[in-house]
Amino acid sequence: MPLPEVIEIVPLQAPVSAAISVPGSKSITNRALILAALAEGPVRLRGALWSEDTQIMTAALRQLGLEIEVEPDEEETCNRTIRVHGLGGRIPVGGTTEKPLDLYVGNAGTAARFLAALVCLGRGVFRLHGTERMHERPQAALFAALRTLGYRIDSPNDRLPADIYGEGPHSASCHVKVSESSQFASALLLCAETGGWNVELAGESEEETPYVAMTRQLIATFPRKGGEFQIEVDASSASYFYAANWLLQPVAAISVAASPKSDWQIDAAFPRFWPLPAEISRLNDLGDSIMTAIAVAPFGGQPTRFRDLQRLRVQECERVAALKCELTKCGAMVLEEKDDLTVFPAKGTLHGAEIETYNDHRMAMCFAILGLKIKGIRIKNPSCVKKTFPNFFQKLGGHAPSGLGAVILDARTGRPLQADELFAD
Repeated sequence: MPLPEVIEIVPLQAPVSAAISVPGSKSITNRALILAALAEGPVRLRGALWSEDTQIMTAALRQLGLEIEVEPDEEETCNRTIRVHGLGGRIPVGGTTEKPLDLYVGNAGTAARFLAALVCLGRGVFRLHGTERMHERPQAALFAALRTLGYRIDSPNDRLPADIYGEGPHSASCHVKVSESSQFASALLLCAETGGWNVELAGESEEETPYVAMTRQLIATFPRKGGEFQIEVDASSASYFYAANWLLQPVAAISVAASPKSDWQIDAAFPRFWPLPAEISRLNDLGDSIMTAIAVAPFGGQPTRFRDLQRLRVQECERVAALKCELTKCGAMVLEEKDDLTVFPAKGTLHGAEIETYNDHRMAMCFAILGLKIKGIRIKNPSCVKKTFPNFFQKLGGHAPSGLGAVILDARTGRPLQADELFAD
């Protein structure tokens, strides 16, 4: 059965001790799928995330003619072992001017950007399109770089939908701005060796773009001749359970099983930011998990200023405005100044509200965690978590030690939901 249109999280009343398994990293999985497609032989990806975003990428690679086998993961329901038969950079299938090969990317920014670069290495015409929100998200800097490399991109407004004319590899140089999204640089770097491209970053130093650093580290260690690659758990997804542990002290002992061991994911630093400091930067300190920190900041001991949030404005929704609006609904005091949000302590004034998620998976998960502490938090469109974490609500509602044991209700009827009703598909 699908998740109801609105659910209510019942605050935990009893102590909880749990070790939560978290699915694989979306960022690493989608990068690894591109590198595996370009490898000179079969690559087996272990611990790969299996969610809407990675399924979109896998489906597109199959449309391009890549042979891909997907097997269940015994340890985590939302992971898979994915075997990609790399063809050394050859893209077997392409469309024509009259009938471009149609590739649907949903609202998956990584798929949209990475595939735009990849199909340039093919032969033929490829049409990328997605949801209405994906058609609003920026692409101009990436398209400009691909045109500099010599490829034709037809788009009336430098956004999706776009027709991309693949002409295969050829040596050329480009520079790309990463101010709106580091995915532009990552897309080019993932394909650079096969394409013969020299890619230079413009606008920020690499130290200010941790997701580009992740891409470079992944490229350096990936088995390009074929082999196996282990994908670590998603640090952004882990942040929800670290936040739950903080909120529920002193009666909680919640940990994340197999937490990230490398420094590839900027959000692996999340546990170091509690108690919340006076300032946290989206550029230098945390990535997407800064949203988790913002959501629980009303329980901090001092005001916290969350800085450099400009990229949040052009992601799955306008996240800066969304966070401010929904926290304010719950009685929090939030000050917006340019691209910064300051959240003030509000322990005694917070109350329940019906949370608009804007079809944004992270909005749903952030406020669900808040619901473990505040009575009356109702989440609209909870199924949007399928984008990166389809069994998130099963982790909240499952029995300890593999779940938190929370009661989750159908908000319209008040009926408690069973485990098989908490999966988002």
